[in-house]
Amino acid sequence: MTVADLPALNASLNALAAVLLATGLVFVRKRQIERHRLCMLAAFAVSIAFLCSYVVYHAHHGSTPFAGRGWVRPFYFSLLVSHVLLAVSVVPLACVTLYRAWGADFARHRAIAVVTFPIWMYVSVTGVVVYWMLYHLYARVP
Repeated sequence: MTVADLPALNASLNALAAVLLATGLVFVRKRQIERHRLCMLAAFAVSIAFLCSYVVYHAHHGSTPFAGRGWVRPFYFSLLVSHVLLAVSVVPLACVTLYRAWGADFARHRAIAVVTFPIWMYVSVTGVVVYWMLYHLYARVP
């Protein structure tokens, strides 16, 4: 695997995190708490792997300019800005949410999880959309 392969890996990790988050939500609603716990821990681990891969990629490659023109440019940058700002908030939110569950403080866990979940899901899904737009839909032709 080369540095050039990391954006696809990052998008795959984001997609996997979204699937694990959604599956974890289904399990908790069905009161399958152990399965919920496993999905959420896996989503957290996948997100940590994403963050490591993302940092390595950008340390070696820098940024990739968006090649789209017209109406799609403000759409892309609005999506990107919301993605980045919310991604920064996911780190402490996920940590606090998991910490409260780990400590069996389930009332406070639920109280923050209803905030954490939609933000984490949005960040995971928009990460895939940003990747698709940047590297496929509007990829620069060398």
